Amino acid sequence: MTSAPVARKNPAPPVPSGASASPLRGILFLIASTIVFSVADVITKQLASTLPPPEVAWMRYVTFALVIIPVVLMKGGPALLRSQRPSLQVLRGLGMVGSSIMFIQSLPHLPVADATAIFFVSPILIMALSVLFLGESVGWRRWSAAAIGLIGVMIVVRPGAGTFQPAAFLPIISASSWAVGAVVTRKITGDQALTTLAYSASVGSLVLSALMPFHWVTPNGTEIALGLCMGVLFAIGHGFVVLAYRQGNASLIAPFSYVQLIWAGTLGYLVFGSLPDSWTVAGAGLIAVSGFYTAYRERVRAMQKRFSA
Repeated sequence: MTSAPVARKNPAPPVPSGASASPLRGILFLIASTIVFSVADVITKQLASTLPPPEVAWMRYVTFALVIIPVVLMKGGPALLRSQRPSLQVLRGLGMVGSSIMFIQSLPHLPVADATAIFFVSPILIMALSVLFLGESVGWRRWSAAAIGLIGVMIVVRPGAGTFQPAAFLPIISASSWAVGAVVTRKITGDQALTTLAYSASVGSLVLSALMPFHWVTPNGTEIALGLCMGVLFAIGHGFVVLAYRQGNASLIAPFSYVQLIWAGTLGYLVFGSLPDSWTVAGAGLIAVSGFYTAYRERVRAMQKRFSA
Protein backbone atom coordinates (compact mmCIF):
# COMPACT_ATOMS: atom_id res chain seq x y z
CA MET A 1 0.00 0.00 0.00
CA THR A 2 1.34 3.37 -0.92
CA SER A 3 1.75 6.10 1.59
CA ALA A 4 -0.97 8.22 0.12
CA PRO A 5 -1.08 11.81 1.18
CA VAL A 6 -1.26 10.37 3.94
CA ALA A 7 -0.14 8.94 3.06
CA ARG A 8 -1.29 5.88 4.49
CA LYS A 9 -4.01 9.18 6.99
CA ASN A 10 -3.44 8.41 10.60
CA PRO A 11 -4.58 11.09 13.02
CA ALA A 12 -1.44 12.98 13.87
CA PRO A 13 -0.62 14.12 17.37
CA PRO A 14 -1.04 17.83 18.05
CA VAL A 15 1.66 20.05 16.65
CA PRO A 16 3.98 20.82 19.54
CA SER A 17 4.31 24.41 20.56
CA GLY A 18 7.60 26.18 20.95
CA ALA A 19 10.93 25.86 19.22
CA SER A 20 10.83 22.06 19.00
CA ALA A 21 8.36 22.16 16.09
CA SER A 22 10.02 22.38 12.69
CA PRO A 23 8.03 22.26 9.42
CA LEU A 24 11.26 21.57 7.52
CA ARG A 25 11.95 18.58 9.76
CA GLY A 26 8.38 17.42 9.19
CA ILE A 27 8.82 17.65 5.42
CA LEU A 28 12.06 15.65 5.63
CA PHE A 29 10.38 12.97 7.75
CA LEU A 30 7.54 12.71 5.23
CA ILE A 31 9.96 12.48 2.29
CA ALA A 32 11.81 9.75 4.21
CA SER A 33 8.51 7.90 4.61
CA THR A 34 7.91 8.03 0.85
CA ILE A 35 11.31 6.42 0.23
CA VAL A 36 10.62 3.68 2.78
CA PHE A 37 7.11 3.03 1.44
CA SER A 38 8.42 2.86 -2.13
CA VAL A 39 11.02 0.25 -1.18
CA ALA A 40 8.32 -1.70 0.68
CA ASP A 41 6.07 -1.56 -2.40
CA VAL A 42 8.86 -2.90 -4.62
CA ILE A 43 9.38 -5.80 -2.21
CA THR A 44 5.62 -6.31 -2.14
CA LYS A 45 5.48 -6.55 -5.92
CA GLN A 46 8.27 -9.13 -5.89
CA LEU A 47 6.48 -11.24 -3.26
CA ALA A 48 3.11 -10.93 -5.02
CA SER A 49 4.62 -12.55 -8.10
CA THR A 50 5.09 -15.84 -6.20
CA LEU A 51 2.66 -15.69 -3.27
CA PRO A 52 -1.11 -14.92 -3.12
CA PRO A 53 -1.70 -11.20 -2.49
CA PRO A 54 -3.74 -11.84 0.71
CA GLU A 55 -0.79 -13.78 2.10
CA VAL A 56 1.59 -10.96 1.22
CA ALA A 57 -0.74 -8.51 2.98
CA TRP A 58 -0.87 -10.88 5.97
CA MET A 59 2.94 -10.96 6.18
CA ARG A 60 2.98 -7.17 6.10
CA TYR A 61 0.34 -6.70 8.78
CA VAL A 62 1.57 -9.40 11.17
CA THR A 63 5.10 -7.98 11.08
CA PHE A 64 3.67 -4.48 11.49
CA ALA A 65 1.71 -5.65 14.56
CA LEU A 66 4.77 -7.33 16.07
CA VAL A 67 6.65 -4.04 15.72
CA ILE A 68 4.02 -1.47 16.67
CA ILE A 69 2.22 -3.15 19.60
CA PRO A 70 5.38 -3.49 21.78
CA VAL A 71 6.13 0.17 21.00
CA VAL A 72 2.63 1.14 22.13
CA LEU A 73 3.00 -0.87 25.34
CA MET A 74 6.37 0.73 26.08
CA LYS A 75 5.06 4.24 25.41
CA GLY A 76 1.80 4.11 27.34
CA GLY A 77 1.09 0.61 28.62
CA PRO A 78 -2.14 -1.34 28.05
CA ALA A 79 -4.20 1.83 28.54
CA LEU A 80 -2.95 3.06 25.16
CA LEU A 81 -4.54 0.03 23.51
CA ARG A 82 -8.00 1.13 24.68
CA SER A 83 -9.96 3.35 22.31
CA GLN A 84 -12.77 5.77 23.10
CA ARG A 85 -14.34 4.88 19.74
CA PRO A 86 -13.51 1.17 19.22
CA SER A 87 -16.23 0.56 16.59
CA LEU A 88 -14.89 3.40 14.45
CA GLN A 89 -11.34 2.14 14.92
CA VAL A 90 -12.39 -1.30 13.69
CA LEU A 91 -14.21 0.22 10.71
CA ARG A 92 -11.14 2.29 9.90
CA GLY A 93 -8.94 -0.80 10.18
CA LEU A 94 -11.19 -2.68 7.76
CA GLY A 95 -10.90 0.15 5.25
CA MET A 96 -7.12 0.14 5.52
CA VAL A 97 -6.73 -3.63 5.18
CA GLY A 98 -9.12 -3.67 2.22
CA SER A 99 -7.01 -0.96 0.61
CA SER A 100 -3.85 -3.02 1.17
CA ILE A 101 -5.30 -6.17 -0.38
CA MET A 102 -6.50 -4.36 -3.50
CA PHE A 103 -3.24 -2.46 -3.98
CA ILE A 104 -1.14 -5.59 -3.56
CA GLN A 105 -3.49 -7.45 -5.91
CA SER A 106 -2.68 -4.89 -8.61
CA LEU A 107 1.11 -5.12 -8.36
CA PRO A 108 1.63 -8.37 -10.29
CA HIS A 109 -0.17 -6.74 -13.23
CA LEU A 110 0.93 -3.08 -13.12
CA PRO A 111 4.25 -1.24 -12.79
CA VAL A 112 4.75 0.17 -9.30
CA ALA A 113 4.75 3.72 -10.70
CA ASP A 114 1.38 3.24 -12.44
CA ALA A 115 -0.28 1.66 -9.40
CA THR A 116 1.10 4.41 -7.15
CA ALA A 117 -0.03 7.21 -9.47
CA ILE A 118 -3.56 5.80 -9.73
CA PHE A 119 -3.74 5.30 -5.95
CA PHE A 120 -3.00 8.99 -5.41
CA VAL A 121 -6.56 9.74 -6.47
CA SER A 122 -7.40 9.03 -2.80
CA PRO A 123 -7.31 12.71 -1.64
CA ILE A 124 -9.98 13.51 -4.23
CA LEU A 125 -12.15 10.65 -2.98
CA ILE A 126 -11.57 11.73 0.64
CA MET A 127 -12.74 15.23 -0.24
CA ALA A 128 -15.89 13.91 -1.95
CA LEU A 129 -16.73 11.56 0.93
CA SER A 130 -16.15 14.37 3.42
CA VAL A 131 -18.84 16.39 1.67
CA LEU A 132 -21.29 13.46 1.74
CA PHE A 133 -20.68 12.11 5.23
CA LEU A 134 -19.07 14.93 7.22
CA GLY A 135 -21.00 17.85 5.76
CA GLU A 136 -17.84 19.71 4.77
CA SER A 137 -18.09 22.59 2.33
CA VAL A 138 -15.97 22.44 -0.82
CA GLY A 139 -15.70 25.41 -3.16
CA TRP A 140 -15.38 25.44 -6.93
CA ARG A 141 -11.58 25.79 -6.80
CA ARG A 142 -11.11 22.49 -5.00
CA TRP A 143 -13.72 20.77 -7.20
CA SER A 144 -11.80 22.04 -10.23
CA ALA A 145 -8.57 20.67 -8.77
CA ALA A 146 -10.33 17.35 -8.20
CA ALA A 147 -11.47 17.28 -11.83
CA ILE A 148 -7.88 17.85 -12.98
CA GLY A 149 -6.74 15.00 -10.73
CA LEU A 150 -9.36 12.68 -12.22
CA ILE A 151 -8.22 13.61 -15.72
CA GLY A 152 -4.71 12.66 -14.62
CA VAL A 153 -5.95 9.26 -13.45
CA MET A 154 -7.72 8.69 -16.76
CA ILE A 155 -4.50 9.52 -18.61
CA VAL A 156 -2.61 6.93 -16.57
CA VAL A 157 -5.36 4.28 -16.90
CA ARG A 158 -6.24 5.13 -20.53
CA PRO A 159 -9.51 3.16 -20.79
CA GLY A 160 -10.22 2.13 -24.35
CA ALA A 161 -6.56 2.26 -25.36
CA GLY A 162 -4.69 -0.82 -26.49
CA THR A 163 -2.50 -0.66 -23.38
CA PHE A 164 -5.45 -0.63 -20.95
CA GLN A 165 -5.47 -3.32 -18.26
CA PRO A 166 -8.54 -4.11 -16.13
CA ALA A 167 -6.12 -4.41 -13.18
CA ALA A 168 -5.88 -0.59 -13.30
CA PHE A 169 -9.20 -0.50 -11.47
CA LEU A 170 -7.66 -2.28 -8.46
CA PRO A 171 -5.68 0.78 -7.24
CA ILE A 172 -8.86 2.85 -7.68
CA ILE A 173 -10.76 0.40 -5.45
CA SER A 174 -7.79 0.50 -3.07
CA ALA A 175 -7.89 4.30 -2.99
CA SER A 176 -11.66 4.22 -2.38
CA SER A 177 -11.24 1.85 0.57
CA TRP A 178 -8.44 4.06 1.89
CA ALA A 179 -10.67 7.13 1.55
CA VAL A 180 -13.41 5.47 3.61
CA GLY A 181 -10.86 4.74 6.34
CA ALA A 182 -9.54 8.30 6.23
CA VAL A 183 -13.02 9.82 6.54
CA VAL A 184 -13.75 7.54 9.48
CA THR A 185 -10.45 8.71 11.02
CA ARG A 186 -11.79 12.26 11.10
CA LYS A 187 -14.67 11.13 13.29
CA ILE A 188 -12.35 9.46 15.79
CA THR A 189 -11.63 11.87 18.63
CA GLY A 190 -9.72 11.39 21.85
CA ASP A 191 -7.45 8.57 20.68
CA GLN A 192 -3.71 8.99 20.26
CA ALA A 193 -1.96 8.20 16.99
CA LEU A 194 -0.29 5.10 18.47
CA THR A 195 -3.69 3.76 19.52
CA THR A 196 -4.90 4.11 15.95
CA LEU A 197 -1.78 2.41 14.59
CA ALA A 198 -2.23 -0.46 17.05
CA TYR A 199 -5.84 -0.91 16.00
CA SER A 200 -4.89 -0.85 12.31
CA ALA A 201 -2.23 -3.50 12.85
CA SER A 202 -4.49 -5.68 15.00
CA VAL A 203 -7.59 -5.50 12.79
CA GLY A 204 -5.54 -6.14 9.65
CA SER A 205 -3.73 -9.10 11.23
CA LEU A 206 -6.95 -10.71 12.48
CA VAL A 207 -8.88 -10.28 9.21
CA LEU A 208 -6.03 -11.57 7.07
CA SER A 209 -5.30 -14.47 9.44
CA ALA A 210 -8.92 -15.57 8.97
CA LEU A 211 -8.33 -15.61 5.19
CA MET A 212 -5.08 -17.59 5.31
CA PRO A 213 -6.61 -21.11 5.23
CA PHE A 214 -8.04 -20.22 1.81
CA HIS A 215 -4.92 -18.55 0.35
CA TRP A 216 -1.93 -20.13 2.05
CA VAL A 217 1.19 -21.06 0.08
CA THR A 218 4.17 -22.07 2.21
CA PRO A 219 6.87 -19.42 1.63
CA ASN A 220 10.53 -20.31 1.21
CA GLY A 221 13.33 -18.75 3.27
CA THR A 222 13.89 -15.87 0.87
CA GLU A 223 10.19 -15.01 0.82
CA ILE A 224 10.02 -15.07 4.62
CA ALA A 225 13.02 -12.73 4.84
CA LEU A 226 11.50 -10.38 2.26
CA GLY A 227 8.16 -10.48 4.08
CA LEU A 228 9.79 -9.51 7.38
CA CYS A 229 11.73 -6.73 5.68
CA MET A 230 8.54 -5.47 4.01
CA GLY A 231 6.63 -5.42 7.30
CA VAL A 232 9.42 -3.64 9.19
CA LEU A 233 9.67 -1.01 6.44
CA PHE A 234 5.89 -0.58 6.56
CA ALA A 235 6.12 0.09 10.32
CA ILE A 236 9.08 2.46 9.94
CA GLY A 237 7.24 4.37 7.21
CA HIS A 238 4.22 4.87 9.44
CA GLY A 239 6.52 6.00 12.23
CA PHE A 240 8.05 8.62 9.96
CA VAL A 241 4.56 9.81 9.02
CA VAL A 242 3.61 10.27 12.68
CA LEU A 243 6.87 12.15 13.35
CA ALA A 244 6.29 14.31 10.26
CA TYR A 245 2.87 15.50 11.36
CA ARG A 246 4.14 16.30 14.84
CA GLN A 247 6.28 19.04 13.28
CA GLY A 248 3.83 21.20 11.36
CA ASN A 249 0.41 21.68 9.79
CA ALA A 250 -0.83 18.82 7.62
CA SER A 251 -1.75 21.17 4.76
CA LEU A 252 1.89 22.28 4.54
CA ILE A 253 3.52 18.86 4.89
CA ALA A 254 1.09 16.49 3.10
CA PRO A 255 1.81 17.59 -0.51
CA PHE A 256 5.36 16.31 -0.22
CA SER A 257 3.99 12.76 -0.18
CA TYR A 258 3.77 13.13 -3.97
CA VAL A 259 7.55 12.76 -4.04
CA GLN A 260 6.74 9.05 -3.79
CA LEU A 261 5.80 9.13 -7.47
CA ILE A 262 9.47 9.81 -8.26
CA TRP A 263 10.78 7.00 -6.04
CA ALA A 264 8.18 4.55 -7.35
CA GLY A 265 9.17 5.24 -10.94
CA THR A 266 12.90 5.12 -10.21
CA LEU A 267 12.83 1.91 -8.15
CA GLY A 268 10.42 0.26 -10.56
CA TYR A 269 12.91 0.88 -13.36
CA LEU A 270 15.99 -0.19 -11.37
CA VAL A 271 14.44 -3.40 -10.04
CA PHE A 272 11.96 -4.45 -12.72
CA GLY A 273 13.10 -2.46 -15.77
CA SER A 274 9.63 -0.86 -16.05
CA LEU A 275 10.21 2.77 -17.01
CA PRO A 276 7.03 4.89 -16.80
CA ASP A 277 5.88 6.00 -20.24
CA SER A 278 5.10 9.60 -21.16
CA TRP A 279 1.37 9.10 -20.51
CA THR A 280 2.00 7.90 -16.95
CA VAL A 281 4.38 10.80 -16.28
CA ALA A 282 1.86 13.32 -17.64
CA GLY A 283 -1.04 11.83 -15.70
CA ALA A 284 0.99 11.62 -12.49
CA GLY A 285 1.97 15.27 -12.95
CA LEU A 286 -1.69 16.35 -13.17
CA ILE A 287 -2.54 14.26 -10.10
CA ALA A 288 0.30 15.88 -8.15
CA VAL A 289 -0.69 19.40 -9.25
CA SER A 290 -4.25 18.67 -8.16
CA GLY A 291 -3.05 17.47 -4.76
CA PHE A 292 -0.73 20.42 -4.22
CA TYR A 293 -3.45 22.92 -5.09
CA THR A 294 -6.00 21.18 -2.87
CA ALA A 295 -3.55 21.33 0.06
CA TYR A 296 -2.90 24.99 -0.71
CA ARG A 297 -6.63 25.77 -0.60
CA GLU A 298 -6.92 23.88 2.70
CA ARG A 299 -4.16 26.09 4.09
CA VAL A 300 -5.88 29.27 2.83
CA ARG A 301 -9.20 28.20 4.39
CA ALA A 302 -7.50 27.41 7.70
CA MET A 303 -5.86 30.86 7.78
CA GLN A 304 -9.16 32.56 6.93
CA LYS A 305 -10.91 30.76 9.77
CA ARG A 306 -8.11 31.69 12.17
CA PHE A 307 -8.26 35.39 11.31
CA SER A 308 -12.07 35.51 11.38
CA ALA A 309 -12.26 33.81 14.78
